[in-house]
Amino acid sequence: MKIPILLANNDAAFTEQLIASFQQRHPDVDVLLPGQPGSDKVQVAACWFPDDTLLTNYPNIKFIHALSAGVDHLGESLLSAGLPICRIVDERQKQGMFEYALWGVLNVHRYFDLAAQNQRQNCWQRYKQKAAQDIRVSVLGLGALGEYVAKGLADLGYSVSGWSRSQKAMANITCYSGEASLSDMLGQTDILINLLPLSPVTKGILSRKLFDQLPQGAYVINCGRGGHVNEADLIQAVTRGHLRGAMLDVFDEEPLPETNPLWTTQGIVITPHMASDAGETVVVDQVAENAARFLRGDALLNPINLDHGY
Repeated sequence: MKIPILLANNDAAFTEQLIASFQQRHPDVDVLLPGQPGSDKVQVAACWFPDDTLLTNYPNIKFIHALSAGVDHLGESLLSAGLPICRIVDERQKQGMFEYALWGVLNVHRYFDLAAQNQRQNCWQRYKQKAAQDIRVSVLGLGALGEYVAKGLADLGYSVSGWSRSQKAMANITCYSGEASLSDMLGQTDILINLLPLSPVTKGILSRKLFDQLPQGAYVINCGRGGHVNEADLIQAVTRGHLRGAMLDVFDEEPLPETNPLWTTQGIVITPHMASDAGETVVVDQVAENAARFLRGDALLNPINLDHGY
């Protein structure tokens, strides 16, 4: 008997890719789209930016599977419904995120960002090279991705700190936890990498209040979510010279509108949400496995904490 899964996805091209992959790798899965015959009886929904009326239109859904590592795209109606929710965890995605973070760190550490600016002005200027151990990198969020990035940078010799909701212990990394200790870490940070999940508590955390706690000339890398950044505060901090610059991969509105001033603020690097993503085969394999587990009543893989929302 086939396993029915409702695919609620706002990206048509992604939907086609997933359907083809399910057909090839999991012929025991019956993928249904909203509105197709039988979709109203499905208990499992695999989602990427689903309609906020999903549960109203499909009241038989009892289990939600995000098609990504993050779950904020599911929306408040799904996150607060009390249903079990799982996310994608991919080792390859961890490596991709580390590579992106390392590029950002090297860009600052070796003054590649300033060299690029100088080239546009036909300016030849050399900078004194620093040892990795003299660069203080702090990671906001020590979940699966944040921990991997922090460990990878520490292994390369950087002086790494990390901050999380609950206390953690990691070799060669100074760990902070709780709101009270955040300012202590920020005050000793040259490069801040944000990998927090987006929640009501973390929304807008990258704002003037946080920037002012960073040392003069610090740099911010955001590969968490666009909702973490107060864009006006960031532009002001970079423009007035308090921050050396920032590298942004995620935005509240994507694609980033051509008229957004982030594009033209000197010192800010824009990338098109390309830091890392889960492999397509990993996505369909984990969704299929968890759907089968749910229907059998077995323990689910990679469930989120419903109280925390991630």
